[in-house]
Amino acid sequence: MNKPLDYIFPNPPEGLNLGALDLDNIPQHVAVIMDGNGRWAKKRAMNRLKGHKAGIEAVRETIRCASDLGVRYLTIYSFSTENWKRPQDEVVGLMDLFAKTMLAEVDGLHEENVRVRTIGDLSALPAETREAFEEAWQKTRNNTGMTLVVAVNYGSRQEILNAAEACVRRALARAAEGEDPTVALTEADFARGLYTADIPDPEVVIRTSGELRLSNFLLWQVAYSEFVITDTLWPDFDRYEFLRCLLAYQGRDRRFGAVK
Repeated sequence: MNKPLDYIFPNPPEGLNLGALDLDNIPQHVAVIMDGNGRWAKKRAMNRLKGHKAGIEAVRETIRCASDLGVRYLTIYSFSTENWKRPQDEVVGLMDLFAKTMLAEVDGLHEENVRVRTIGDLSALPAETREAFEEAWQKTRNNTGMTLVVAVNYGSRQEILNAAEACVRRALARAAEGEDPTVALTEADFARGLYTADIPDPEVVIRTSGELRLSNFLLWQVAYSEFVITDTLWPDFDRYEFLRCLLAYQGRDRRFGAVK
């Protein structure tokens, strides 16, 4: 982080103390379950897609703030494997929105040295959407700043099943080579088959709109993550809400099962 706090947070609300943020305790990986777009739109008598469009600014704001603070990985849950069950017009609109937003934002992200990658099964996405994400990855893959991880068509249970299958395939390959296939499996062995094999587990998971569930998100990876829940609907989430979440995280005593 090479930008002063008063630059990142130029107009803090009354009562929000920037000095309380410990810059030596910024999580390297923050995961966000972005929730509340539909409710935000309903409160304003708009259709749900208008809420999703309104949430784009919150995504921009969070990316900028996280990058400026020195977060190394920011994972945003944008579309789950279960979201295909939503009304067809909403799904089609979301896929179009993903493509247009990614193409519109990638140059700016590249200039900010942000690397963009995805987790999930992109093969099921419409070609235009899939190509937009792939273009963003190709353009930014050599960047050295924060990695923006977009979870799209992502489901953690399927990810875990894929990792288990990979372990079985490795065991069969050992057997074919005349080696012992029953070698004890370690957590590290299993994690090699996850989408996030080269990404550290998130220290903190933020969920907006007050909901208290994981929604099939990073079930393996969040075993010891801290959870911060805010009632703020995602389109209203800004850098100051992000700051509040980081302060809440920093106020936790992380023991990892040990007694202190």
